[in-house]
Amino acid sequence: MKHKFVLAGLALAVATGGPAGSALAGGSDIVGGVIGGIIGGAIVNEANRQPRTVTKRTYYKKPTMSSAQREANREVQVSLNHFGWNVGTPDGVLGRNSRAGISQYQAFMDFPITGKLTDLERTILTTSYQKASLGGAAVTQTISTHPQGMRGLLLQTREQMLGTGKSTYAGNSIGGLPPQISEAVFEIARSSNVEPQQLMARSGFVQLADLNNDGRTDYLLDTSVLGPGFWCNDKSCAVRVFASTPSGFSRNDFQAYNATPAMFTCQAGTCQKTGASAQSNAPVTAAARAPAPAPAAPSFATQMASQPAPAMPSFVAPAPVAEPVPVSLASFCAKTSLVTSSNGGFVTEASLTDPGQALGEQFCLARGYALDEGAELEANIGGFTPEQIAAQCRDFGALLSEQVAAVGTTPRDATLAKVKSFIDGSGMSPAQLSGTAKVCLSVGYRTDDMDVALGSALVLGGLGEGAYDELVGHHLMQGIGTAERADLAMGWYENALSAQPVFAPAQPERSGLIRKAALMMNGRADAATAPKPVMALPSFAAKAAELVETAAPQ
Repeated sequence: MKHKFVLAGLALAVATGGPAGSALAGGSDIVGGVIGGIIGGAIVNEANRQPRTVTKRTYYKKPTMSSAQREANREVQVSLNHFGWNVGTPDGVLGRNSRAGISQYQAFMDFPITGKLTDLERTILTTSYQKASLGGAAVTQTISTHPQGMRGLLLQTREQMLGTGKSTYAGNSIGGLPPQISEAVFEIARSSNVEPQQLMARSGFVQLADLNNDGRTDYLLDTSVLGPGFWCNDKSCAVRVFASTPSGFSRNDFQAYNATPAMFTCQAGTCQKTGASAQSNAPVTAAARAPAPAPAAPSFATQMASQPAPAMPSFVAPAPVAEPVPVSLASFCAKTSLVTSSNGGFVTEASLTDPGQALGEQFCLARGYALDEGAELEANIGGFTPEQIAAQCRDFGALLSEQVAAVGTTPRDATLAKVKSFIDGSGMSPAQLSGTAKVCLSVGYRTDDMDVALGSALVLGGLGEGAYDELVGHHLMQGIGTAERADLAMGWYENALSAQPVFAPAQPERSGLIRKAALMMNGRADAATAPKPVMALPSFAAKAAELVETAAPQ
């Protein structure tokens, strides 16, 4: 098992203070494998760090926040909640949960992640909320047609205030890529009607390797991850290979499908395809783009001989073949929030008539808690940028692809058997793996990468943290990130509802609502008489390596 060796190796490097930079220099293969050691080790080391003895002193001073500032802060909190970054009850105090929500907003908007809003960032956020509150035909059209749903208002407002093009993106770079490669990402994103962050989150779009053996990183951008569209024809898609040179990077354009670095070799800045398919996928040159000379006109006799035999006319167009479109959870939650607002609040067990809406609300609520929990843990990881952590989490999700694929076809116990096999072979302690999964769960939801999110939830369930099974049940019930299987969702829900709650622990009535709505979705006649969950006595025993505070201030 390859990942066992690499994960364990990095965990040792973190524990002994070895240089993480040398591990990262190995390329994407190794970066994907070492995710657990970097994230898990940093979290556990932070959790186990002995606090210094400090003499406590009590100071009393008058509050300095004006009523106007408190009201402005409350508007920020209301706006963050509206767009899906749950910061709790708006109280006008920008505490830890609010700073986490601001960081998530900044990451989504490609602003510097500081946890504190600049005047511009605040204006874009609150102006977008005011637009959403006022409504109107333009707002409704944006929400219904934009890939990000409700959050499309934020992106639209940003573009209106900053203009389109390169100035829209902080520092003219994304994901730590060099400016020339970042500009190519922006170009592909603009022409494909997707956000650059979404494009970067797609597995295989950006690949790193040293193709010309000069000791520097070269880059490969494969547009086949977008599917049929502007950059693809019926057999291949555009591939851009950027080879390093002393003066920067030299761009080489190819046509291929599911490209990998092994398909190319470079000499200095000039690259070519290798293998049997090299000629069929040669670089796209100006000569290749030139139109072919027009053929000579055929004779009249030749034209008559080539005419097809007469046939009965048919004016019925063939039915188009619909391509499956991945469902965006961010867009789903934005639309769910819109219905919740129009309904005047969340569905309760007493008011339950639409089980799909009820479960959607609880899914998005749990997602918000997972985002906040992972953001707090990520803040303890020093020496790595959010982009580096996100890139490693993408590879963590790739390691769990077999387990994620099993979710939509096999019952819970059979799926968890595969997950536990992965856990046993990871070479990591449960605390490290749990911290890694919680960070990557948050990253997966933040970047709308369902493979990462679902794989992370599975790992937490396999570690015995059963409350996270609720997320797997929601994914199956809504068909987001996996097949839509209401029957398989029941096993995950039942186990989650019997576990110590993690999501909205102050709302014990959620258990009855989720159980009743899930039974209704499965056409069960006993939904109305579903038994209430047995309330367990609270336990206040301290855990040895507690990673998350369960009661954080706003």
